[in-house]
Parts: sequence; C-alpha cells; structure tokens
Amino acid sequence: MSSRHKRGQSTLEYVLLVTAVIVIIIGLVASPGSPFRSTLNKTLNSSIGGMETMANRLNNSH
Repeated sequence: MSSRHKRGQSTLEYVLLVTAVIVIIIGLVASPGSPFRSTLNKTLNSSIGGMETMANRLNNSH
C-alpha cells in the first residue's frame, strides 16, 4: 500500500469519526427533555447575561 493511499484512508477515517461525533452530539442536544439540552441552555443564558452585564458597564462608563 502506498503512503499516499494510507494518508487518504486516514483522512477519510478522521472525517467519518468527526461526523459521527457531531451527529451524536446533535442527537443528544436536540432531543426534548434531554439533560444535555437543559445544561446547554443554562450555559448559553449565563453567557448572554454576562455579555449584557459587561455591555451595560461599558455603556455606563462613558
């Protein structure tokens, strides 16, 4: 087997693995009532709240 063929095979395996992981993550997050979904929502809401707080502080400092 040539080096080029092995490299192409490795790349394909990597792409398939990454795709499978992404599909699994989407499946876990997209299902209603999933603990992953509620945790993601809490994290996003907390991040948004922090960004809004910093934006308000910057606006009030002028």
